[in-house]
Amino acid sequence: MSYLKHLLWSTLALIGISACAQNELPSNHVNLQGIVYVKGSAPHTYVVIEEQQSHKNYKVRNPERFHLMDQQKKSLNVEAIIMKEAIGPGFPAEIEIISIN
Repeated sequence: MSYLKHLLWSTLALIGISACAQNELPSNHVNLQGIVYVKGSAPHTYVVIEEQQSHKNYKVRNPERFHLMDQQKKSLNVEAIIMKEAIGPGFPAEIEIISIN
């Protein structure tokens, strides 16, 4: 009986760990061509890339890695991973940039 309890607890722990890990996994890769902007009011500013065709905004989670604050209002081609889907106006999709082409 002790073996079954141990097996049950181990299975539940693995399910819990895998459920948490699924939230951290990137959902998909995208290639974007857009313009870099800084939005929001200080101290709550954030960097976005506005896609040129659809005018959809993507909040960049790692702008310091590519020095995007220095590239405001420049057009860039980026490869990124969508980390969080857009919720609605004011809550854009969040991306992590992999590379700038």
